[in-house]
Amino acid sequence: MHKIKFTALSFLTLILSGCGTSDEPAAPPPKTAEELAYISDASPVPKARLDAAISPLFEDPAMAETRALLIMHRGEIIAERYGEGYDEDTRFISWSMAKSFTGALIGFLVADGRLVLDDPAPVPAWQRPGDPRGDITLRQLIHMSSGLDHTEVPEEGGATIFEADTNRMLFLDGSGNMADYAEARPMEAEPGAKFEYSTATSMILADIITRTLTNSTDPKVRRDTAMRFIRGRLLEPLGMDSTYFEFDANGTFLGGSIIQSTARDYATFGEFLRNNGARKGAQHLPVSWVKFMRTSSANDPAYGGHIWLNKKRPEGRNQVLFPDMAPDTVFAALGHLGQQIIVSPEQKLTLVRLGKTQDDVNRPMTDQMGRIVALFPVQ
Repeated sequence: MHKIKFTALSFLTLILSGCGTSDEPAAPPPKTAEELAYISDASPVPKARLDAAISPLFEDPAMAETRALLIMHRGEIIAERYGEGYDEDTRFISWSMAKSFTGALIGFLVADGRLVLDDPAPVPAWQRPGDPRGDITLRQLIHMSSGLDHTEVPEEGGATIFEADTNRMLFLDGSGNMADYAEARPMEAEPGAKFEYSTATSMILADIITRTLTNSTDPKVRRDTAMRFIRGRLLEPLGMDSTYFEFDANGTFLGGSIIQSTARDYATFGEFLRNNGARKGAQHLPVSWVKFMRTSSANDPAYGGHIWLNKKRPEGRNQVLFPDMAPDTVFAALGHLGQQIIVSPEQKLTLVRLGKTQDDVNRPMTDQMGRIVALFPVQ
């Protein structure tokens, strides 16, 4: 009988070649983009027609890069497609879709009686006598009408990209304590007088949520307390196990800009709002709050309670959805680079599009999403 002599190298070779002693099966190869493209036979739109409407999002250069598309009808996934390298387990950044999550979280605290919509916003830095910011209400913050001097995107000939409040707050001198940066800005208009979309405003709301839940200034306590609330009231009841909120160094969640989640979890959130705050027969968020979110604010018909509405905007403002293609009851959580959760209650429809399309050229992609919505009948 011959003795077999093992060396470290030969043993490693056996393991790498799959000839070791383990009975574990080899991992399957990753699915291709073609294998991850799915359209259900239950779709109310013929499969070929729906596929023809979805394909340009992935194949037309004018749409730039779509990484995920998911369509739910009557609560069931009827179409799902991913770009190469992405799948149902991939977590995608929300960018400003996070604002709509923050709007819902505020609703829980209003329902609990811990916040009041038309009371002055409980921001300690604004409570000094004579400070005009002390008159800003929670409603005005949620409607992006606080009057604070926040610059989301610099106008041509104005501030540089490095001077815009969003970039300074997220990445530069304000990043250590983002809410403090946002709350320190002065007034530029009377509270409630003008609409100004602002990620800094949503950071103020995230801070209000956190301070309503805890008096602690310890970043870890703030973070842990906020996450217990977010998990207990939103993520766990909805089964959103793959959704993660991010925080700044002061323990404030980035309620205006950064959540990481899968396309399916984003769709679950859209369905939650489509069903007026209910999930599997249980009412979690009051119907009245979801109705408030989906009602036009005073200064922009296309903006509600931290969510976009499918209505025409005043002259001089870019259209964000597709009011000429779909019902005006459609609403959406929208984010930088073309992140979209689009919900149509009349059509029993929720769509999620995730990817990377520059904001100044995203009109073709958004219009294509409108064409997909328009395929589905009102029910």
